[in-house]
Amino acid sequence: MSYQALYRVWRPRNFVDVVGQSHITRTLQNAIVQEKFSHAYLFSGPRGTGKTSAAKIFAQTINCRQAPIAEPCNTCDACQGILDGSISDVMEIDAASNNGVEQIRDIRDKVKYAPSSVAYKVYIIDEVHMLSIGAFNALLKTLEEPPKHVVFILATTEPHKIPLTIISRCQRFDFKRITQRDIVGRMETITEEESISITKEALHTVALAAEGGMRDALSILDQAISYSDEQVESEDVLAVTGSVSQKKLMEMILALFENDAQQALQIVDEFIQSGKDPGRFVYDAIYFLRDILMYQSAPQLDILDRAMVDEGFQQLCNTLQVEWIQKVISILNNCQQEMKWTNSPKVFLEITVLKIIEEPLQHAEGNAVEPESVKQLLQKVEQLEQELKALKQNNVAYESQQTQQQAQKRRQPATKKQFKVPYERIRYVLEHASKSDLKNIQSQWANFMQLLKKQNAPAHATVQDSKPSAASEEALILAFKYEIHCSLALEHQQTIELLLSEVIGKKVTIIPIPEKNWLEIRQEYVQRQRQQQNADSNEEEETDPVVEEARKLVGDELLEIHEE
Repeated sequence: MSYQALYRVWRPRNFVDVVGQSHITRTLQNAIVQEKFSHAYLFSGPRGTGKTSAAKIFAQTINCRQAPIAEPCNTCDACQGILDGSISDVMEIDAASNNGVEQIRDIRDKVKYAPSSVAYKVYIIDEVHMLSIGAFNALLKTLEEPPKHVVFILATTEPHKIPLTIISRCQRFDFKRITQRDIVGRMETITEEESISITKEALHTVALAAEGGMRDALSILDQAISYSDEQVESEDVLAVTGSVSQKKLMEMILALFENDAQQALQIVDEFIQSGKDPGRFVYDAIYFLRDILMYQSAPQLDILDRAMVDEGFQQLCNTLQVEWIQKVISILNNCQQEMKWTNSPKVFLEITVLKIIEEPLQHAEGNAVEPESVKQLLQKVEQLEQELKALKQNNVAYESQQTQQQAQKRRQPATKKQFKVPYERIRYVLEHASKSDLKNIQSQWANFMQLLKKQNAPAHATVQDSKPSAASEEALILAFKYEIHCSLALEHQQTIELLLSEVIGKKVTIIPIPEKNWLEIRQEYVQRQRQQQNADSNEEEETDPVVEEARKLVGDELLEIHEE
């Protein structure tokens, strides 16, 4: 097979080819030219940002026959041997598959021998965070005091997993995500050299999908070239990455802003029918709205992650209001979290679209965007006000108006079903409650809530704001922050009671009560207990025979009783 992937063909051969990391390459070049480079380096950063490429270029530069120089010549036998892997003094080790103590001990035994072909032995350990604790310990002493002819370069995407004792013995360089501008510029050079026909918009779409990784960008470009016919278009890139076009995103956001449910749901359905991932759609929408916020706040800064600035984007930025965007991002973020726990992401996406449309948000002029149902109610209220005014003008008797209003109220259905607090049941539980029963449930409550979330998410959401407040052998009083959750808890009562009984090891019945009612009934119970204790104390005093005999001798007026 003669074809090679673009990221392999165009792997950097010089420091100047390492895109977007000039703060690192310049430091390394100066150290090499001045012959003040260290014995150990740690290269950390996201994938595809040039860590192992920079390490290999560093190994070539210090071993080049023309050293000390700022760039390898790539023509001498040392540079060529390191490039093709024929020189064994420069070793690239994958720590993911060589993470044991034995492999590190083998390195430790070999570093004491002088290099055979070049001036320095260089060990490049990729994904070094995958090493075991024993392997790190075996590497520690060698890394601290290696021979003068050895250089270690450790590369990782997760530096927080590396022991601090290792990090402290290395010079650390943090590779950053490559900007879209740098990625596009590098791809323009490559496509021009490779004679690849591609549009400017397609290059930007590739850079957006790469998320700061040059290797990812070249891999996506390779896929798009294979997918397209003669010229690579933006639609080709969107097809291979599963992303959403900026045009579709703007149509969707505008439909949501204008409360056009039909248009918004139709766009969602077309997106799903084309085989795209709903999670990717939400992800793209969040970042696109984020870019609108950033552009509204600082249009001069080049900090956009998802959007390309054109006339349509600027017009949308002028239309949308900051508060509306922030609320929509919050709703979409909640949808993104819920999608992780469901097998029906399309349903969650459609519900989220309707929720955004139904919730009264703010337009750029500051007027509330009201749902259709609210508008209808307001029209009915206005109509009733006009009828009432007409009745007053016609001198209709006040009593007749009151009678009609009362009859109308009786005919209107209740808009809110009030929760009936079971006071007698709660008082009965309080009479038989014990601290041990309550502590037993409280100790298992966190475990119970975690299991309930996995088993039944709606039930978990209902009980989330509740608190076990009192418990007897057979019942548990749950105080809820909101009254509506009491009614919802009764709908999931069987699920909650079965799981709670399994967790605590005995059957128990839940009794929901709003928090404000619980505070009242608890205060009432405490006062009644105190009164009962005072009454019992007085009764003991009255039945004491000594007190009775004293009362007979001196009378109640002269009698004083002192507690000892």
